[in-house]
Amino acid sequence: MTAFVPPGWPTGVQPPDGPEFERSAVAWLLEILPADYLLHGVLRRHPVALASLARHHLNACVEGARSGYRTARSELGPQLPPGAVEAMLTVYLSEGKRLAHAAKAADLIERALHGEVFVPHMSGGARSAPPPPVSSAADERSPGRVRRPARSPATGTPARRSAQAQPAQPRTPRPRTPQPRSEPSPSEQPRPAESRSPRRRHLGAT
Repeated sequence: MTAFVPPGWPTGVQPPDGPEFERSAVAWLLEILPADYLLHGVLRRHPVALASLARHHLNACVEGARSGYRTARSELGPQLPPGAVEAMLTVYLSEGKRLAHAAKAADLIERALHGEVFVPHMSGGARSAPPPPVSSAADERSPGRVRRPARSPATGTPARRSAQAQPAQPRTPRPRTPQPRSEPSPSEQPRPAESRSPRRRHLGAT
């Protein structure tokens, strides 16, 4: 039974579950890159790094082909005859498609090297297999799981729950009873002011 590979998977590279997947992927990536990359041993030792570099390189080439196609008439029109300009536009279109397909293939290889699993889709494409969901019932049955108390959204502190919690009643102020005023003692009563009538001096008769 042939293993499933997503659309755009490069020819000559084995499926991700094949025994020669990694070796065939490295050979394909080195083939589509410039020959100078063969001088770097780190790319052969780490296929994930090689796939990442190839993806960036091919995406830059795609953007270069698109930019050249947009500016071909203004840049080459004054120097080339009309037929040559149209031929250059065809070159940009053809190479742009080839580079876009290669960039997509490098992206698929990089994802497969990271452990991503592809499953067929009903529309004929491919999608990644999502991780199995974790049910809440399994969490309740799992041993050693401690349920933390809910936190208050306002303060962030654990909310206290009580079955007999009642709303706080407003405090009614107690009426104050006026205290009777004590009469001052006789010793403390104010003395009447003495009259200040001038003293008459008695002069002797002369």
